[in-house]
Amino acid sequence: MENVILAIHLILALLLIGVVLLQRSEGGGLGMGSTGGVVSGRSAATALAKVTWVFAGLFIATSITLTVLSARDSASSSVIDQIGGTVPAPAEVPAPAAKTPLTALPPVTTDAPATPPKAEN
Repeated sequence: MENVILAIHLILALLLIGVVLLQRSEGGGLGMGSTGGVVSGRSAATALAKVTWVFAGLFIATSITLTVLSARDSASSSVIDQIGGTVPAPAEVPAPAAKTPLTALPPVTTDAPATPPKAEN
């Protein structure tokens, strides 16, 4: 069932691209510079515009349907179950070596000053 809906989804995507490309251009971006268009008031809905809305609605419906089907199927199994593999057992981590107390460490001797020199203006 998922494959059938996916095929319909792909066909709708191609049809939607084709219908949008067939529509008449309205001039500048967002209809700027023309007497009617997206930014202006109501414009007459052509047959291509109505078909575009139908294809867009069906495209969104198939997108949501595919998402729901995918989420339902993924909740029941994992990727490892699908490929037939097994999860390897975690490797044993060696115990950490005994730490020496800080008092047993030798003192740090450096020639560096305790504070940085003052910056000159």
